[in-house]
Amino acid sequence: MMSNQAEFPIETMARSMGVSRSGFYAWQSREPSARNVADRELTELIRQIHAASRESYGAPRIHAELADSGMHVGRKRVERLMKATGLAGVSRRRSARTTIRDDRVRPSADLVDRNFYADAPNVLWVADITYVPTWSGFLYLATRPLFLNQWRTRSRSSMRSRAGSSDGPWART
Repeated sequence: MMSNQAEFPIETMARSMGVSRSGFYAWQSREPSARNVADRELTELIRQIHAASRESYGAPRIHAELADSGMHVGRKRVERLMKATGLAGVSRRRSARTTIRDDRVRPSADLVDRNFYADAPNVLWVADITYVPTWSGFLYLATRPLFLNQWRTRSRSSMRSRAGSSDGPWART
């Protein structure tokens, strides 16, 4: 409301926000809460620890440093205050560049058209690949093609009904 009072009257804004005009003025002149004051002090401590670590510590390490110094606060509180002030730790992990798109090449068609529904086996196959970071570099993990859930759900329910069958659970329906 304070940032818009040059354009709109306080009374109109208060009415549209469902607060009283006197309540707004009381809030404006009120002292900061004890929690707000404590957060400011804690934020200053967090900044000091972050600077002393050459801006490499993240919330878990800063939380541990605070606990070692005798100040016991929640880790999520430290995360919230760090996020509000724009502080972040340094991640030592290398990130995999998963896609290097060539703008000159036309992308492949989406044959599934985001419709992951299979009426029967061998109708729709999907696969996935992911990158796993290791000490010696990235490993590429490719999953086998899968039948999709709706066909599997139907076949499992029919397998349950054949529980006494001699073919076992892998029998086709």
